[in-house]
Amino acid sequence: MVKVPRCAKPPNVGGYFVGHNLLRKIKRNILIHKTNKTKSILVLIPIFGTILFIVLYIVATLLYPGGSQVDKNSIGFSWMNNYWCNLLNENAINGQPNPAKPIALTGMFILCLTLSFFWFIFPRQIEISKYLKLTIQVSGILAMTVAFFLFTDLNHDLVTNLASSFGAIATIGTFIGLYKNKLFGLFAFGLLNILLVGLNNLCYYNKELIVFLPVIQKISFVTFLVWISSININMYRGLRNTATGQQIVYKTVFIK
Repeated sequence: MVKVPRCAKPPNVGGYFVGHNLLRKIKRNILIHKTNKTKSILVLIPIFGTILFIVLYIVATLLYPGGSQVDKNSIGFSWMNNYWCNLLNENAINGQPNPAKPIALTGMFILCLTLSFFWFIFPRQIEISKYLKLTIQVSGILAMTVAFFLFTDLNHDLVTNLASSFGAIATIGTFIGLYKNKLFGLFAFGLLNILLVGLNNLCYYNKELIVFLPVIQKISFVTFLVWISSININMYRGLRNTATGQQIVYKTVFIK
């Protein structure tokens, strides 16, 4: 019998392909893990923007000279009687120059950017049609772009109506997205915001109830921002769970 030397044995082709495929799987899982990690950071940006807006809001209230719908000669900002828009005026209601305006405008700009980014990234993280995804993104960004012109010399009613119309389209799209993805808790929370908007309108058009509008406006504002932040937290958790699952798959494949 002729003894075949080891070097003459054919290479283990099957083993080569198994090892090659294993390496490809490892690389793919690492890439997916890094991508999900980046997305996780991005979905938190609206939360950071919201926090920054609130900080600037509070700073602006501390700089406001005074005057409200109840008392034109009052001193400082009243959480019970002043509106957010009072902080954005050139002069305070008491007639003094308003040093809070630059801070309030900066806060408004950050809020518009924050909500624009939210409506851009939210449709990308849920399962909806391309048409609905594009509708939410375009209408949401347009609403926030137009809203910033509320504090210019442009026609106030026209700007308000345009911003409200685009915002309504983006919000309805958000509701549809939440419902289709079975996020019923966030869907119900959103309905609370709609009820508060209705209550705002009721107080605005009722002379007896308008005295309560500043408080209801602030409650509505906070509730809406908490809703948006809750949606982002939900997206963040979803991406984290996906990344964790991919990490487990990666470890399992690597061990095998």
